Amino acid sequence: MFSKSNKSSAEGTKSNESGQQPTASQDSGVPSIISADLTIVGNLTSSGDLQVDGTVEGDISSRTLTIGEKAQVSGSVVADSVRVCGSINGQLQAASVVLAKSARVTGDISHSTLAIDAGAFIEGNIKRLDEKTVGYSASAKTAPASATPNVAAAATANMQNTAASQSNGSATKQ
Repeated sequence: MFSKSNKSSAEGTKSNESGQQPTASQDSGVPSIISADLTIVGNLTSSGDLQVDGTVEGDISSRTLTIGEKAQVSGSVVADSVRVCGSINGQLQAASVVLAKSARVTGDISHSTLAIDAGAFIEGNIKRLDEKTVGYSASAKTAPASATPNVAAAATANMQNTAASQSNGSATKQ
């Protein structure tokens, strides 16, 4: 009867396969929440789940991200999985993207899988990428732990390269 609590406290001190202590977000599955009355100016980085119901003026990097219906995000978003019910003004890069009917995205979307409900608003380009090059995990694996991915610079460089290649192609036609 009492052995279960002793067992769980003993398990709580075990490290995971990488030798690190498990974090609360890995164990509990409870997202960090930016409530509707909160405005954040700056970048957000989370290795777990994040739910934004307020306003964020900056880049967001997370494993799983939910943008609430009244939420507004101005900046780049990188995640493994994103569900958008509110508004994003910026680049969106995720392995899995779901746009609800109330979603409003102004910016380019890079994805592996994309679901769009009827009524969702998109203004920008949509690009399908292979699963190795998209999402929070890919950027976390390729960058050192101390480095945060500079999504805006990468997206700008990518857009400039695309624009240059398109202008070169149209310049050769006569």
